Amino acid sequence: MIKRVHFPPGVLPYLLVAPQVAITLVFFIWPASQAIYQSFLLEDAFGLSTEFVWLENFAALIDDPIYLQSFGRTIFFSAAVAGLSMSFALVLAAFADRVVRGATAYRTLLIWPYAVAPVLAGALWVFMFNPTLGIFPYFLGFAGVKWNHYLSGNQAMLLVIMAAAWKQVAYNFLFYLAAMQSIPRSVIEAAAIDGAGPFRRFRDIIFPLISPTTFFLLVINAIYAFFDTFGIIHAVTQGGPANATTILVYKVYNDGFVGLDLGGSAAQSVILMILVIGMTVVQFRYIEKRVEY
Repeated sequence: MIKRVHFPPGVLPYLLVAPQVAITLVFFIWPASQAIYQSFLLEDAFGLSTEFVWLENFAALIDDPIYLQSFGRTIFFSAAVAGLSMSFALVLAAFADRVVRGATAYRTLLIWPYAVAPVLAGALWVFMFNPTLGIFPYFLGFAGVKWNHYLSGNQAMLLVIMAAAWKQVAYNFLFYLAAMQSIPRSVIEAAAIDGAGPFRRFRDIIFPLISPTTFFLLVINAIYAFFDTFGIIHAVTQGGPANATTILVYKVYNDGFVGLDLGGSAAQSVILMILVIGMTVVQFRYIEKRVEY
């Protein structure tokens, strides 16, 4: 007869998970519940009167053309940032994985941008692309391109996409490089012996084996583009010109803290939260099926 080990119940397991539970309750559950509650309220700018209006805040958003336009703008912005940052990170990781001499210095330089705060990253790109003082508009002028992101909505969107993608490349690079270095060298060497070139080895062996990392980064980059790019947009364009770079998260701030429409802002945050949760569920439900573990 096999004797089973039995541990008597105690408070230690609860004490170990208590800090994480407390953080989740204070910084996620409580703010989320307050946002849901305030989305059903109509409050004045000074907080002196409150009226329960049920779904009127949500109905007003459906009738708001600027808010509806921000949906498509956010999807385009998120797809562009995720695609651009992940593509560059994948290429850089592939090259870094092949470097022998000076590999540590090369990888360190590529990781540094991740330590830059979003607002500072946006300020750097503002200085580089300033229509009057920036170095890049000076060179673009020789090519016949008149750069002024303060007047052109397309140029402003392109600038915030490049700034947000540059900020996230280092994060993606770390994961891609770690995934590539975890692949057994014997597999790659066997493919090389069989006559597969570098591109063929990357396409048929390396990229399928790092597909779990790609899926993970796809989810993380989508969330990053929806939420963490607020500081970059605020520093670069402040949502302009003419709302050309106002994505959903920036409109929540603009309507709530600038326009003082607290109920409408809370309703927008609830919709944004539902949208991100739904997008994550879809990714795990359908895209994960293509991932090879």
